[in-house]
Amino acid sequence: MPNKFLKLDDNLYQYLLSISLKENDILAKLRQEMSTHPLAGMQIAPEQGQFMAMLLKLLGAKKILEVGVFTGYSALVTALALPDDGKLVALDVSEEFTAIARGYWQLAGVDHKIDLRIAPALESLDNLIAQGASGTFDFAFIDADKTNYYHYYQKCLELVRTGGLILIDNVLWSGQVIDQSVQDTRTKALRAFNEKLSQDSRVFLSTLPVSDGITIALKL
Repeated sequence: MPNKFLKLDDNLYQYLLSISLKENDILAKLRQEMSTHPLAGMQIAPEQGQFMAMLLKLLGAKKILEVGVFTGYSALVTALALPDDGKLVALDVSEEFTAIARGYWQLAGVDHKIDLRIAPALESLDNLIAQGASGTFDFAFIDADKTNYYHYYQKCLELVRTGGLILIDNVLWSGQVIDQSVQDTRTKALRAFNEKLSQDSRVFLSTLPVSDGITIALKL
């Protein structure tokens, strides 16, 4: 089967952004601040954030879940897409990085929509399930430690309603998922996760080469 995807060089990528990106000033400021950070690659691309915002608007989402916050770009772009009475439950373990996120959330006036929980994500997800939140979320975004992706996915699937979406980041992992010479723990975990997800009859899948690869799972 021929490859139908166009390779984007820097000029074509900038053109893509110029004709499509509707990024507000606060999002742009956060992205700019993080552009020189040593871990800048952990932040989602702006076109990915806008795509997520579109999915939320199409869903009419009011309650969403995020596993992995970093400095808060994805949480900010999705919180902005929620109605004023919407709620984002955001899970992370880093006080340092989420302190940056909190500042931008406040600046954008969306901090009242975001319930940030600092604890291991599996613990927080279990607490949500124990509190009776199963089937109440419209959307979940997973972008955290790769070795726990399948565990996060299983719990998010419990928490998301039928007809809701789970979006998983980094599923193509810079191409390393198909490079059998790469056998580190994270890459092997992603390979196994992708294979399990491809066989999961509880969801309808679409995987797209956006940024580092995203999979969208619709709960059936």
